[in-house]
Amino acid sequence: MGRKADALQQKSPAEFFADNRNIAGFDNPGKCLYTTVRELVENSLDAAEDAGKLPEIDITIEEISQKRLNSIRGISNHDRLDEELYQDHETDEAKKKRLAKEAKELEKLEKAMTKKGEGTAAVDAKRKEIEARRAAAASKATKTFYKITVKDNGTGMPHEDIPGLLGRVLSSTKYGVKQTRGKFGLGAKMALIWSKLSTGLPIEVWSACRKQAFVSYYKLDIDIHKNEPNIHAVRQDANLNHWQGSELSVTILGSWQYYRAKVIRYLRMIAVITPYAQFRFAYRAEDERNSVHFCFVRRTDKMPAPPTETQHHPASVDLELVKRLLAATKAPTLRAFLTREFCNISDVYARRLISEMQAGVDAGTSPRAVSASQATRLHQILHEAKFADPSGSHLSPAGEYNLRLGITKELHPDMVATYQGDARVLDGHAFVVEAAVSVGGRDIKPGINVNRFANRIPLLFEGGSDVITRTAAKRINWASYKINQATDRVGVFVSIVSTKIPYKGAGKEYISDDMEALVGAVKQAIMHCCLQLKSKIARKLVAREQQARRRNLARHVPDAAAAVFRVLRAMADDDEDEDGAMRPPGPKRARLVAAEDLLAPVRRGEVVEATLARKLTEHVERIDTDMGLEYQMQLGAAAGARVAAYLMPRLPQHGYGPPLASAACILRLLQAE
Repeated sequence: MGRKADALQQKSPAEFFADNRNIAGFDNPGKCLYTTVRELVENSLDAAEDAGKLPEIDITIEEISQKRLNSIRGISNHDRLDEELYQDHETDEAKKKRLAKEAKELEKLEKAMTKKGEGTAAVDAKRKEIEARRAAAASKATKTFYKITVKDNGTGMPHEDIPGLLGRVLSSTKYGVKQTRGKFGLGAKMALIWSKLSTGLPIEVWSACRKQAFVSYYKLDIDIHKNEPNIHAVRQDANLNHWQGSELSVTILGSWQYYRAKVIRYLRMIAVITPYAQFRFAYRAEDERNSVHFCFVRRTDKMPAPPTETQHHPASVDLELVKRLLAATKAPTLRAFLTREFCNISDVYARRLISEMQAGVDAGTSPRAVSASQATRLHQILHEAKFADPSGSHLSPAGEYNLRLGITKELHPDMVATYQGDARVLDGHAFVVEAAVSVGGRDIKPGINVNRFANRIPLLFEGGSDVITRTAAKRINWASYKINQATDRVGVFVSIVSTKIPYKGAGKEYISDDMEALVGAVKQAIMHCCLQLKSKIARKLVAREQQARRRNLARHVPDAAAAVFRVLRAMADDDEDEDGAMRPPGPKRARLVAAEDLLAPVRRGEVVEATLARKLTEHVERIDTDMGLEYQMQLGAAAGARVAAYLMPRLPQHGYGPPLASAACILRLLQAE
């Protein structure tokens, strides 16, 4: 008797991602907390920029204990009846071993301190360490939940669209050919799924669009099996304050203890790439002493131009997309279809492409009349024919000004250089690489510190395989730019913007390192920054050498002045008789006549040792300044740093006076002829 065939099953997108949360960056409770904050913040940034407003984003993480969560969910809190049932139960034998080990550690430390004759501070510190270890062990066994709330001043969401936007996986307004932070329609929906799986609590949403008289309120979650929104409550409240924006609040299982540094670094890096935004952050612990509050203040009101949607480039489309565009287009003819749905195809070029197809169609054929074989031939022609590359004008990089300002305000480096490359093309998608390299600064570790951005969002995980990290570590010869990659505190910031970032995985953690065009653009951007820094570092080294030389010479000035004064004093005394009269001239004295102008002030006491020391110090400083100026002028000439600058139009009736040299530049004044 044959085995019964397995029943065919089908999963909804929501159910698939619920079972494979790691694909979207929801690996563990700590990562879930981080990813939820990241996704909500990026949605808020997009909404504010789409509205043309300087972003104002408030992020709150509220700690919720298991007992409090039970009260919120309407579950009674019970005392434990059988301690041995629980994972955190410690047997008497294990407790005895632990206490003995801790006592041994303290005893050993006390003996060492007594032998050294030191106090009990180290012992007290050890006791605190043991207590912290116990608390950490207890916290591992006790689950902690967090209510994450993000509020913005963006476009808001239309009342009737909120359930579909938040309660259906793979639904998004960002599926066009446009540079956006999010792309997959997963972010906020994955937070809802994790909330449902870990706490069972729905999300709460408040939203108001421009000039909307009411504030929309929804409480909803996702029906995972149907991939549909499940609405618990909905209402419209009066918008008395004329507020515009969105506020989302979701409660999840998380781990602040282990991902606190990641969350704070993410917010700091997002503040670097968007210095025109203001972020207020609050972590509210149940123990108020552990609460955290800080603000990343806006430093400019200059926002990058918003990205615009563009048409598909012929080199970027696959066969299925061509068929879908043919079925969905509103163009009446095949010629109009090519010019409207694709970029860089003119009317004349569209006719040439159709003629080249030789597939029984002409310029007037309706797109819906194109057969499957004709669509295949069209796809083949689109990939074989020559087309101009996308211009990149539809992209929106942060810009050198914003990148430099963000780095300066958050890290306070000693020096920073920025560069924005030209638009390049990867698989038919335009991309732009902009970079900055800083030296010194606050909270920067020695070595090369790489900071990665894609479509103006920070990438913090899996950096070792990323194209930016690998380029900075392996393809740049830092020593040739006078940078010591082992000891100097160097920050490398690289941002890539494109209509399609080649992420590895839906979690958007890193960018592949196997694309030559991308590798070349990243390397070029970093090298341009290093070239700018090289001259600055050279000048700094010269200044440091001058200071060292000045210190060395100044250290010998007192001894040199004393020695010279003793010689002059002896010479002056040797020229006088015992009664103070000058000796008659002789062969030896004839050689000293020229020094009489110096010896006379020494005899009168007008020149003393302090006088010589002061004169020597002035000479050292003057010579040092002259040498430094000469070197800087040579350096500027060698580097091609001379630039003609005019304070007024250069006209035929004007001439130039003689050059006037200063420490900073050479001036030639305009003169009337």
